[in-house]
Amino acid sequence: MKIDHVRKMAFAMPLTSPAYPRGPYRFINREFLTIAYRTDPEAIVKVVPEPLVVEEPLVKYEFIRMPDSTGFGDYTESGQVIPVTLGGVKGNYSHGMYLNDGAPIMGGRELWGFPKKFAQPRLSVDTDCLIGTLDYGSVRIATGVMGFKHRALDLESVKKSFAAPNYLLKIIPCVDGSPRILELIDYRLEDVVIKGAWSGPASLDLSPHALAPVADLPVREIVSATHIVADLTLGLGKIVYDYLAK
Repeated sequence: MKIDHVRKMAFAMPLTSPAYPRGPYRFINREFLTIAYRTDPEAIVKVVPEPLVVEEPLVKYEFIRMPDSTGFGDYTESGQVIPVTLGGVKGNYSHGMYLNDGAPIMGGRELWGFPKKFAQPRLSVDTDCLIGTLDYGSVRIATGVMGFKHRALDLESVKKSFAAPNYLLKIIPCVDGSPRILELIDYRLEDVVIKGAWSGPASLDLSPHALAPVADLPVREIVSATHIVADLTLGLGKIVYDYLAK
């Protein structure tokens, strides 16, 4: 294979059979269970990198069901997102995510810098409850429960909340083990169609785990819970801070 051919073909690994296709990446009937809670102020500032700023000790714990996604198929993810500001603009920082599908783990980490690891999240309806769970190996580390569709939410207000910037810390090592890429990334959700949104009473239980430390941001008070079904496109990102720049 000629050098010019390699340059034209290469966009993801492996070269001749990439783990995921080129974007854009569209998600149909993407279903969110998001439980917002207060945590310890000392704990949250330890895990959010500057120049992002934490104004309140809030965490959003997410269970996300994705039955139809371009190139990534049918999978579920779970993790913690932290409300932050950058330059006075409110956004969200992805702290940790756990998925049950290899392609979105690889694509998420390589393209955007999503902090993804392999685990077994689930989101389903159990009679009158929406239940999200996360197992790391054989250990249950998260259980979220929300009353099913208790109160409908205003769809336009929910759509506006999807327009906030989202931040990731992208880390790609060099072959000598030192960081080759260390950047703060801003990405957005695009072409959002909100199909339904509800709130209800909720509970969240997090258990300690050495390799999946969701309980390091402990639950002190449940603030709110939402259940949202939407179509959206996962936009590619831009670099807003380069930690290795001289």
